Amino acid sequence: MGKRKIWEKLLSAERLGAGKGPGTPERTAFQQDYDRIVFTSAFRRMKDKTQVFPLSKSDYVRTRLTHSLEVSCVGRSLGAVVGREIIARHGLRDVESGDFGAIVAAACLAHDIGNPPFGHAGEDAIREWFRNSGLLDRHPFTPAQRADFERYEGNAQGFRIVTRLQSPANPGLQLTSAVLATFTKYPRPSHLDTELDGRSGKKFGFFQQDAEAFRHVARSTGLIERIPDTAWRRHPLAFLVEVADDTCYLIVDLEDAAKLGFVPYRDAECLLADLAGNTINGSRLDRLHDPKERLEYLRAKAIGRLLESAAAVFLENEEAILDGSFDDELLEQSPIAHPLQAILKLAKETIYTARPALEIETAGFEVLGALLGLFTNAVEARAGAPGTRFTTRERMLLKLLPVQFLGHGGEPDADPYLRLLRVADFVAGMTDSYAVDMYRKLKGFDLPT
Repeated sequence: MGKRKIWEKLLSAERLGAGKGPGTPERTAFQQDYDRIVFTSAFRRMKDKTQVFPLSKSDYVRTRLTHSLEVSCVGRSLGAVVGREIIARHGLRDVESGDFGAIVAAACLAHDIGNPPFGHAGEDAIREWFRNSGLLDRHPFTPAQRADFERYEGNAQGFRIVTRLQSPANPGLQLTSAVLATFTKYPRPSHLDTELDGRSGKKFGFFQQDAEAFRHVARSTGLIERIPDTAWRRHPLAFLVEVADDTCYLIVDLEDAAKLGFVPYRDAECLLADLAGNTINGSRLDRLHDPKERLEYLRAKAIGRLLESAAAVFLENEEAILDGSFDDELLEQSPIAHPLQAILKLAKETIYTARPALEIETAGFEVLGALLGLFTNAVEARAGAPGTRFTTRERMLLKLLPVQFLGHGGEPDADPYLRLLRVADFVAGMTDSYAVDMYRKLKGFDLPT
């Protein structure tokens, strides 16, 4: 298959569960995907989900919502730059550079939609709780089902949200296959007999219940199989989503940390200036005296240089990306990898270990663990699982569990895998504040008046 045909298939506008999505020149199918994500409750909830500094009282600091919007802006620009060249190289028909940008922007907008409360610490908390709960030994789970809990992953939860949990009667948002494949940075399940190398094999992108949905996406876009019908190579545009995310979280987290006083402004300026290089207008920078304004100017220049560099690496390696032999981070292959590593080093040593962040993230283990314990006990007891007793307390807790997280007839699902997965859906979907509030009330620390 020639490269033009490969790209045309990769840009599939077929909607999962709904056939080919009609679009118009004014509002393409991919732009419709962006709008569908914006109007979901899961997207709105990200306004109260941790980026780096959990439950921050500052109105300046990013949340998952503002981070996702910024990533989508970066992704749109990067996708359009790459798309313009791809169209010219291969003579793609009925495709605009803006289509590439819209696909990447929509995938970027949803890239963190599955993150639980308390950021990546929340993922760790859920994994740790299931590993130590004893529940996974109580039921005859397959190795793959067990791994879904032991290796719990926000990326897989995100795929589940957009394909199943939001508008479940559809089911899901019925996004285009191009956007769903671009969204899935790790196109593999949680358990494999042999682990995969490369960047795309590092984590997993869908739970066992959602595996068939991803198979449909992979077939529709022509993704390259690594393990037949089980694991695939990345959609090429997923590399651009990764760049947009990494660009924003590294540079923007540095900006936030300086604003909050965890990193001196001067240090942040030097790091961003190294990254921006010769794109800086010296006289313009000299006219800026407010440290915040200087940092914002350097941040914009650094992002611009990162995008230019990432696009160049992508286009240089297009053939290897299309045949699946390229499976690395684009920015690691760029000439600005060294100054980027300097920012990453500072972030690991200073930003991500800031005391306020660590204190609240540590508390997140207690909060999420307690909520998982309370609600899994309730559904297990109601289902008559061995060693459980359905007490008045469990009956009351079951009434607090929204009906969409139960099975048919408002009862816990008879399948223990689905039963526990739905409780995880409920807890993972909470905002930081809602999780803390529910924990305090159920533990009796903060009684309603």
